[in-house]
Amino acid sequence: MRQRTLQRTVETKGVGLHSGQLVSMRLVPAMANTGIIFVRTDLDHREIPARVEWVAQQELAMSLRRDGAQVLTIEHLLAALYATGIDNVRVEINGAEIPVFDGSSRMFLHLIDEAGVRNLAAYQSTLVVKKAVRVGSKTDDRFILIEPSDTFEVDYTIDFNHALVGHQRVALDITEESFRSELSAARTFCFLKDVEAMRARGLALGGSLESAVVIGEDGFLCSPRMEDEFVRHKALDVVGDLALAGFRLRGRVVARCAGHALHAELVRALLRNHAAWTLETATSPVSGIEQAVATL
Repeated sequence: MRQRTLQRTVETKGVGLHSGQLVSMRLVPAMANTGIIFVRTDLDHREIPARVEWVAQQELAMSLRRDGAQVLTIEHLLAALYATGIDNVRVEINGAEIPVFDGSSRMFLHLIDEAGVRNLAAYQSTLVVKKAVRVGSKTDDRFILIEPSDTFEVDYTIDFNHALVGHQRVALDITEESFRSELSAARTFCFLKDVEAMRARGLALGGSLESAVVIGEDGFLCSPRMEDEFVRHKALDVVGDLALAGFRLRGRVVARCAGHALHAELVRALLRNHAAWTLETATSPVSGIEQAVATL
């Protein structure tokens, strides 16, 4: 497939989930081989590539930091861009956090649809997994791995000691159609008992019942959109986090009780292990991208 960008610029405003700050965001078309670049317009247009080498904070969200500029909660946007095949775009924001909107990827898909998609002359590159790579605990209680597959698959399991969540699993091939229908509407979630502690640490300051499913001891403060919304949101997150590899992916991801930190660790471990993958273009495979992983 050819690389893709947007047909035209689109913009919106929204509140950051953790900062609570109102930010303006523009999605701007970019040339082939630009990649996804976050641009802090309030900090002299400092640029932060959406690459794993710039990962910073990974607690409750994925964030990047470069040259003193940071951008938080990028995963829902990156998941929507990956699912729609957008390889090149400049994400201009005048604050430190991507808007949360309803806590899912739906608004980002709406913006992409509004902008339209344009094919470019260059071809996409796909990172094809040849050998399994695994990170996490030595037992099977908390880990994530990626192994060879003919498609990009996600098999995600969560297990919370709470009657309203418990054990949930989702497994599916990640295509634009499956992402739109099966994952994009799944919202972020939290437990009511944790909210006060998070806010005391400067987190979840922009959270509300419109942007997250809040789980109380005896019931939901707002109704889930689907019975297994929580694991579907985790699958949404891993699509966005693994997009930090910087390429299309062909492999089967298996995760159990993982999270953003393990997602990023898997990307680093995979890119470091040159024997575990090849990079394929439209015409031929190329092994090794030392310049892209030299800083990992």
